[in-house]
Amino acid sequence: MRTFTPSADTIERQWHVIDAGDKVLGRIATVAAKLLQGKHKPIYTPFLDTGDHVIVINAAQVKLTGRKEEQKLYRYHSGYEGGLREERAKDVRKKSPIRLVEEAIRGMLPKSKLGNAMYRKLKVYRGADHPHTAQKPTQFKVA
Repeated sequence: MRTFTPSADTIERQWHVIDAGDKVLGRIATVAAKLLQGKHKPIYTPFLDTGDHVIVINAAQVKLTGRKEEQKLYRYHSGYEGGLREERAKDVRKKSPIRLVEEAIRGMLPKSKLGNAMYRKLKVYRGADHPHTAQKPTQFKVA
């Protein structure tokens, strides 16, 4: 008996909408990462991209628990000497609340070309509107 390995023809990608309004950021990110990786499917294979497309709406209303709004730091480097920049979560939320959600989900994906392919199937929007109604996405409930 041979092990079943899904091919590109057998992988069916669906579209899911996750409403992040008044939900905890970490809970949203774990659910979205599982959907992007395809871990909810019986054909999940660690070395293949079997995941679905994920649309996250209402990213501006996502919650951070505890004192993370004041204490959590987002770091990036310009590439120059002494170019390390730090921003608090409250400042990132003011500038771009989409970045909060995107970085949380990206951190839960594999750090490889495969992870980059999964990340490209993620769409995050600040408000409740999104341009993907033609794909007929299904609402995904987050506990």
